[in-house]
Amino acid sequence: MLKKLLSVVMPVNQQARDAEAYREVIRDAARMGGTLFGPIPEGSRREFFCLDQHTWVWHEEWTDANKVHHARTTRYDVRPHGIFKAQDGMPYQPLGAEEKRRLYAAALQYQRNLHAKYDPILATA
Repeated sequence: MLKKLLSVVMPVNQQARDAEAYREVIRDAARMGGTLFGPIPEGSRREFFCLDQHTWVWHEEWTDANKVHHARTTRYDVRPHGIFKAQDGMPYQPLGAEEKRRLYAAALQYQRNLHAKYDPILATA
């Protein structure tokens, strides 16, 4: 019984443990990234993270005054010919100069915060 319970709680093989650890780091980094733009209002959720070498994601959820739940996901793709964004399944649009500047500043701060948090941990591993 205990062995079965532990196999559910703790993945059995190294590949599964590595995948779960990666997902946890991404979730933690996304939460940290959501705080870059100020305090998160009560009952809201914000995430900002680097999904892969070319993709940044901003996700926000909130409940309005009428108790209606809203969610918005913006995906930024960095391509050789520009940076493009898509929101909630809409077609990709190129970023304007000001939005590029803001995305760059946010990505830079995200990287700084991520390194400050995880470099000391990795140094002791």
